[in-house]
Amino acid sequence: MQSVQVCAIQMISGPVVADNLQRAKLLIAQAAQAGAKLVLLPEYFAMMGQTDQDKLAIQETFGAGPIQDFLAAAAREHDIYLVAGTIALRSEHATKVKNSCLVFDPAGACIARYDKIHLFGFDSDTEQFCESNTIVAGDAVVTFDTPFGRVGLAICYDLRFPELFRQVDGVDIWLLPAAFTATTGRAHWEVLLRARAIENQCFVIAADQGGEHPSGRTTYGHSMIIDPWGQVLNCLASGDGLVVAELKASQMQRVRSSLPALSHRVLSLPASD
Repeated sequence: MQSVQVCAIQMISGPVVADNLQRAKLLIAQAAQAGAKLVLLPEYFAMMGQTDQDKLAIQETFGAGPIQDFLAAAAREHDIYLVAGTIALRSEHATKVKNSCLVFDPAGACIARYDKIHLFGFDSDTEQFCESNTIVAGDAVVTFDTPFGRVGLAICYDLRFPELFRQVDGVDIWLLPAAFTATTGRAHWEVLLRARAIENQCFVIAADQGGEHPSGRTTYGHSMIIDPWGQVLNCLASGDGLVVAELKASQMQRVRSSLPALSHRVLSLPASD
């Protein structure tokens, strides 16, 4: 791994795609001006609709579409790796989409795609969520290589499943775009993020939605960057804005050499059927 400046972008996306893209464009430019070479957008950055079904109206075919064109152009313009939160991509089901995280390199080429594996379900006295009503789950863990290290992709609810992060070895940085609810975020967001960083001795960059949306939904925010020792390097509690930090290769090397827990692993994951 090489040291690198990175940025997690926090947004409060609404139902109008053009407005969200305009805000994302400004924040991406600010991140690049701050020296970030890897920039992460939050889940649903292009639209947080009034209903879960609203995202079906803006779904794109993988490899073509105005949102993907916007992302490719932004990556090229600013010479960055741009990790595009999630966008709705067409699936094999007419009434469901894939919730997909796309990675664009500094030339504007899409070099990785991860489809969210774990679909959020939550039912309390005041809130109900069931992503499987509108989303088709993915089935593969995805990593990609950069000049500054190997990067892994996960999305929001995936955070609760540590086995996902152990499916592949040699990941230096895990990225997690999210739209965590305020209810679950207050209880679990930071502790889970820090746990994933500590147990995998890697950096974790998490970009969340962060405020009250026009639909009435409130997301938790607290986008943050965490080092392999579990220390929070930077955090934004609420509102839209940037979380910038330098990921120091020497820090990860120091943690892994002084406490070589990854090489002390005894139990392996059970074989899947």
